[in-house]
Amino acid sequence: MRKCPYCDFNSHEAKQALPERDYINALISDLDQCLPSVWGRTVDTIFIGGGTPSLFSTEEMDRLLSEIRARLPFAPGIEITMEANPGAIEQAKFAEFRSTGINRLSIGIQSLNDDLLQNIGRVHSAREAYRAVEHAHDAGFELINLDLMYALPTQTLPQALQDLDNALALEPTHLSHYQMTIEPNTWFHKHPPTTPNDDLSWAMQSQCQERLRDAGFEHYEVSAYAKPDKQCRHNINYWQYGDYLGIGAGAHAKITDAAQQNITRTAVVKHPNDYLQLASTEQRHATREVLSRSEVPFEFMMNALRLTEGFPSSLFFEHTGLPLSTIDGALQRAEEEGLLEYGVQLIRPTDKGQRFLNTLLELFLPVDNRPTNR
Repeated sequence: MRKCPYCDFNSHEAKQALPERDYINALISDLDQCLPSVWGRTVDTIFIGGGTPSLFSTEEMDRLLSEIRARLPFAPGIEITMEANPGAIEQAKFAEFRSTGINRLSIGIQSLNDDLLQNIGRVHSAREAYRAVEHAHDAGFELINLDLMYALPTQTLPQALQDLDNALALEPTHLSHYQMTIEPNTWFHKHPPTTPNDDLSWAMQSQCQERLRDAGFEHYEVSAYAKPDKQCRHNINYWQYGDYLGIGAGAHAKITDAAQQNITRTAVVKHPNDYLQLASTEQRHATREVLSRSEVPFEFMMNALRLTEGFPSSLFFEHTGLPLSTIDGALQRAEEEGLLEYGVQLIRPTDKGQRFLNTLLELFLPVDNRPTNR
């Protein structure tokens, strides 16, 4: 496996065989260190991501889930998602993963056009992507997400629409459809490819949205589409500013301490070798930050305003501990600018607000951090 030139996620090229048993042991030690902060809570969702977790053996994956279950109660109907890359998993292994309790797959096809896959440095082929999704269906997975990008180097509008049509023909229940962006600290940032301009990218996005709607998919988050009742519950919790625990190299967590009335964010060291050495110690956290009262409103809105249908007004207090009046001024200004609809029961971004989400979010920044050119 190798790192894709556009990827800024915490992934590393393996130079030698994966010490999977040691890594699973480290995850369990990491979890044990976190337990005091989540005693009494139930696990509603698990998302096994980062790199290519499908490279793990099913025996070790089963051991990990069993160890989590032994420490924390699982909610009835728990959603357990695993990311998988085409070409990195065999047919029989899909069925074995299904038997461990994993009930949702997220497959990173990115494109179903071999030329475009080559342009973005993917190591799998379109044929392997088709085969992976077919194997997932055959293994009995009823919840399948496909990651599909648009605005790829040299991509035309007809190619973007054809890519989407081909993906829909694979009958996923969920589609993450997002624009390729050039991120810092990536190969593409140092060696920028020629990508579609803003007008063409917008045409791809808007026309693909129409096709997804016609195919029965609900647009429930900026880049997420789902068949009715098939939304990703794990990500909804994240976007609604719910708490989540993160274990593993590069993992992030956000935990609310009701007794202390504060919210703490942590990030684990990124490199797997460092993580293996530090997983059972406090030094595993590269950063640990208790959010200030002034930071919390922006953090909440940064997530919640990604939801197309918005959020109940009461959710702001439930997940921040702050009265909604804290952001009254920003809400009123956003409404005046046509970026947001603000009612007693519901707060939601308008179509304009979703298109210009960064402009909308700037209104909720702490005063000292707001741009001066507004």
